[in-house]
Amino acid sequence: MRNIAYIEIDTHAEIAQDFMDLLQDSKAFSVDYYLSEKIKNQIQENGNVVHQSDSSMILDQLSTKNYDLIIIGTVHRYFNTFLAIGEKYNTSVIIHNLNFSKISKSDLIKNIFKNDLIYRLKLWWKEGLFYANKTYAKAKHHLVLDRELSSDKLEFLPLFYTKSVDKIRDKIFTIVIPGGVSQKRRDYKKVFDIIRNLKTEDQFTFVFLGKAKCHELKDLENLDKNLPENIKTIYFSERVSPEIFDQWMRKADVLWCPIREEAEFFSNKEIYGETKMTGNLGDAIKYGKPAVFPKNYSSKLEFIIPEEENVIEQFLKLKDSEFDFQKDFSKEKILNDVENVLNRFVSI
Repeated sequence: MRNIAYIEIDTHAEIAQDFMDLLQDSKAFSVDYYLSEKIKNQIQENGNVVHQSDSSMILDQLSTKNYDLIIIGTVHRYFNTFLAIGEKYNTSVIIHNLNFSKISKSDLIKNIFKNDLIYRLKLWWKEGLFYANKTYAKAKHHLVLDRELSSDKLEFLPLFYTKSVDKIRDKIFTIVIPGGVSQKRRDYKKVFDIIRNLKTEDQFTFVFLGKAKCHELKDLENLDKNLPENIKTIYFSERVSPEIFDQWMRKADVLWCPIREEAEFFSNKEIYGETKMTGNLGDAIKYGKPAVFPKNYSSKLEFIIPEEENVIEQFLKLKDSEFDFQKDFSKEKILNDVENVLNRFVSI
């Protein structure tokens, strides 16, 4: 059995959880997890070996064991620490923003002054921001979690499998919009307008499955006050727990994913489906739900469906659609696929 260290001391707790859930059944790999306190508090450990860590101790922790492979879940800060790991060990990094991973030092300097100045200066002075490009380059393997983003230099790491869950039947049509409720990443104004003008005798529940704040929270509160009895909205002003998220995703008839074409990371343009993956793709796979995406989002997956002009009518047509998620996304198949990828990495 080969030994892997998985490090997540930055952002993506959900990806660490996905990796943990998948690899816990592996007979080929034993995985130790090094997680920050913040990430550890969001994880269901389920008997896995989990060490609390941070940028000041991770190098010492790794030196006490002989790992065949180290996977870094996010490289959005602590660049000096991750560069040292990449120089010393057989390291893979999961890349979430392809343009940022190739950003030049001159563009980094320009972007420091565009937003979050104090935080970005801290990344510069204390965390080796100018090593960002070099940190990615030093890693032996560059991983992406969406096959559409893979290339000769970017290895697709299959991670998402469809849970075996029974579809909950209900006379109330439940449409879930997963993700933080922010106009920066998704077009919620359009969603609010469609719900506000919906004329139907059917019963609908629209679930905004992510934390809402600021203008979006106020808009949701106002929207909810003026809806007829057969149309209901559910939203959250605090971070949604994994248990609540799981509960509503299981109840969903359809996922609505009004993601914007472009996003920014560190004031750098990223394009969903081209240089950046949306977590909604993983949501659809994990829960076996059809998902309606904007027309401009390119996907070869049959359950990722381009939004039509009358999206409500489209939802109703999709309610009884059947997609064979288990054919391509069973846990056994995805585990076998990921083991094949990891075996290539540890053999190099």
